[in-house]
Amino acid sequence: MPVECQNDTRFIADRMLGTLTRYLRFMGYDTESANSLEEGNTKEDTLLLGMAKEQHRILLTRDAELARRAQGQAIYLRSEDVMDQVQQLIDYRVIERRLTLSRCSLCNTKLREANTCEIERTGYAPRDWRSTRFYWCEQCHKLYWNGSHGKQLETRIGTERNEESNNLP
Repeated sequence: MPVECQNDTRFIADRMLGTLTRYLRFMGYDTESANSLEEGNTKEDTLLLGMAKEQHRILLTRDAELARRAQGQAIYLRSEDVMDQVQQLIDYRVIERRLTLSRCSLCNTKLREANTCEIERTGYAPRDWRSTRFYWCEQCHKLYWNGSHGKQLETRIGTERNEESNNLP
């Protein structure tokens, strides 16, 4: 089974944070996205604030005014760079540095271990898959495994910013 989060912190991210949303899901964090809402709603910020409060989520935003309106229930992310954003959340101690593959990066559904039929019927599973663990999204019907893409992501999350943090005064 995928590694479960030790931490039950839940997030909702504004539209400017699509890549961060996917990273947080790969890291095992329950992260909803404003991108799942209908576009063009002039009251979207108010809707996000309400969802954050009702669902006990931390609102992640690049909008300073929206963060102020959240009255302590939001984190304003200063950088446009996703790895800087991840590092800021680690520095605030709201996430831990890890890759769990426990949530679908597209829809946020919890993944389960894939069965042989699911692996075989996808056209994108590696040919030699017998020694690999696979996970399945029941909602999107997407297959996940920790292949080269996952290992690159794990390296970025695990070491790229960690080395820079060690050089801070």
